[in-house]
Amino acid sequence: MKSGFLTIYLTSMASLFTIAALAQKTELQRAPMKLWYEEPADSWMTEALPIGNGYMGAMFFGGTEEEHIQFNEESLWAGGRGEWDEYKGGNRENAHKHLPEIRRLLDAGKYEEAHQLANRELTGKIRADKGNSVWEGFGAYQTFGDLFVRPEGSGPTKDYRRELDISEAVATIEYSVNGTNHRREYFASYPARTLVFRFENNNPNGIDYIVKQTTVHKNATVKFDRDQLIMSGQLENNGMGYESRVLIESDGEKATFLDGELRIKSAKSLTLYLTAATDYKNDYPTYTGRDYRSLNKETIDMVGQKGYDNLLREHKRDYSKLFSRVDFELEAREGDSVPTDERLRAYASDKKDPLLETLYFQYGRYLLISSSRPGTMPANLQGKWNNMTNPPWASDYHSNINLQMIYWPAEVTNLPECHEPLIEYIDKLRPPGRQSAKDFFNARGWIVNTMNNPFGYTAPGWGFPWGFFPGGAAWLSRHAWEHFQFTQDLDFLRDQGYPIMKEAALFWLDYLTKDAHGNLVSSPSYSPEHGGISTGAYMDIEIAWDIFNNCILATDALGKDRAFKKELVAAKEELLPLKIGKWGQLQEWKEDIDDPDNKHRHVSHLYALHPGNQINTVRTPDLIDAAKISLDARGDDGTGWSVGWKINFWARLLDGDRAYKLLRRAMRLTSDDGVNMMDGGGVYANLLSTHPPFQLDGNMGATSGMAEMLLQSHSGEIHLLPALPKSWPTGKITGLKARGAFEVDIEWKEGQLTRVRIQTSIAQPITVRYGEKTVAMELTEGEILTLDDSLKNRD
Repeated sequence: MKSGFLTIYLTSMASLFTIAALAQKTELQRAPMKLWYEEPADSWMTEALPIGNGYMGAMFFGGTEEEHIQFNEESLWAGGRGEWDEYKGGNRENAHKHLPEIRRLLDAGKYEEAHQLANRELTGKIRADKGNSVWEGFGAYQTFGDLFVRPEGSGPTKDYRRELDISEAVATIEYSVNGTNHRREYFASYPARTLVFRFENNNPNGIDYIVKQTTVHKNATVKFDRDQLIMSGQLENNGMGYESRVLIESDGEKATFLDGELRIKSAKSLTLYLTAATDYKNDYPTYTGRDYRSLNKETIDMVGQKGYDNLLREHKRDYSKLFSRVDFELEAREGDSVPTDERLRAYASDKKDPLLETLYFQYGRYLLISSSRPGTMPANLQGKWNNMTNPPWASDYHSNINLQMIYWPAEVTNLPECHEPLIEYIDKLRPPGRQSAKDFFNARGWIVNTMNNPFGYTAPGWGFPWGFFPGGAAWLSRHAWEHFQFTQDLDFLRDQGYPIMKEAALFWLDYLTKDAHGNLVSSPSYSPEHGGISTGAYMDIEIAWDIFNNCILATDALGKDRAFKKELVAAKEELLPLKIGKWGQLQEWKEDIDDPDNKHRHVSHLYALHPGNQINTVRTPDLIDAAKISLDARGDDGTGWSVGWKINFWARLLDGDRAYKLLRRAMRLTSDDGVNMMDGGGVYANLLSTHPPFQLDGNMGATSGMAEMLLQSHSGEIHLLPALPKSWPTGKITGLKARGAFEVDIEWKEGQLTRVRIQTSIAQPITVRYGEKTVAMELTEGEILTLDDSLKNRD
């Protein structure tokens, strides 16, 4: 009897435990990784959905009467030598001869005269007299072309669904018309360098499809040859050669080509394989020479041999290796039972939707993987997606925050491979950047300013104050240092990272001058896109401190360059100290002139807080308070990237609720696709962040900011849940990376840490912080450390 009772009792208890476990499982949910809609897109910018393989990007609309797929190839750019024989990357030989007079005027307090002279003699040289200029002769990223696929039959559409699954990077469209079910499947294969579009229907006799490929570029021809639509030409602007190939595969009758349209009859399945390339090659100073036609032919031949199923399997395997490294789950009652645009409208009305927030976090990772892979060019302002010939800000490489912000999530969200294109590109900027440093400042090292194109434009822009930002190179060099910090790859640091950093530091050693008090300052100096000319805008000082500090640490890691280290240490100590102003703020300029009512989108003088670490909660509490006052005064509005930066700032200030408030602001639904430089930030229905218009940096800033809320490692400690907001009481995130090559999994419940798992790939010391508790220890190679909320070992 007792034995039977015990068996029943234990069985009942096991059932209760199972029910409890199931309850816990439903409480903490993994967000369905899908954006989905019940209607086709009308707007490219606000509604169409992006796919990409790093080399190419496409936006699809999902139309039923006609599908529209707009596509890009990363290197199709107007500008460069092909446009203008005298193009020299904006450089003006011997422009530095005017530098002493500009500095004399500044020292005499004649700021307007100094600005006028700088604006006349230190601006980059452009060709602004040629009529149909694109970005003043600087050039611009170009749309490549459009694919249109028109299926036979029209009528009322039923059961429509347009979906992008970011966990697999596969898009689908499903609907029915007149009893025929239609299904489409799209993906962008990085291994195959190809965009793939499959159209299927269940009509017993199949249906007819009409395929057309077009471009807005004038010097283009389209022909059909051996099952391929081939579009080729040269840009009218600079003569750049380009070509795209679309391999057509179907089970219908033989295709016919007439008047630019390809007709495929009686097909149940139609697959389009698209690849594209140009003659651009990132070799200074010519930037040309790629055999793009052979590349395209080899690509299409390979694709044809592999076939659709093999390509899809290969794509999913390749993509998931990156995307699946990080999982983020939050407590939630509802999933994605309503379309994404409806969820965004409800979210804008203050509805809680933590699964939408985790989807937005992962969407940033999806966009980075889709626009930046080893061997590709880095993502530009719009990633690899642009439908214009004259896009906002040329869709360029903006180096006074935007390009850097795009890559903030790369290391911490476990995508170091996606960081590589930026670092390779930075490395290739050194030769033209050296010439700019010499021509404008008679300095060693290399520079890049606010606007940069793929043709080595490293000179200042053609107007001040926006165009002057020689600090861009040192800021970009931080990415080389961060890559080392997160990977601990000494070979990379020695061979590529440190040479980039050292040359950036050399410029600052030469450019800085001493003021009347013996402090090193930058002269002339502009706080990016804010305020007038000065001597010692603090962002310059903070960037100089940062590059000096990181180079010093790099020399220690490599055990080399001791004499250079000594020079850096001396210069770092002489830099103008950071100052707290009259209303308690961190000063933006050497002079105490900050306006507490100013709401400008740039908060450049907080660089030392993020992405830098000169100011942090461990070593500089007084400066932390001053940074908080400055940031609070600037307010919570701004453009998409500005709000994204503020999320990171408040996370570094350990204010999770304020960071979360900014996250909700960043995810505010908008349809404004114009230009708003003040307070237009938010997201479109397709979850793309808006400046406005669309810019990729806002997405990446938000993803980075959410990671900073959960894990920080910039101050020499692994800080767990440093800025956990009340709105995320229970959750789990796995696969984040911390500096030191640590991989970190964190779980929490009711606002309290419950478990952390930390693994190291190398033997090293570690300090872990949670709240006021810290623990320090030595870890061996490959060791896994599991701690509870008291930071005691759970194993």
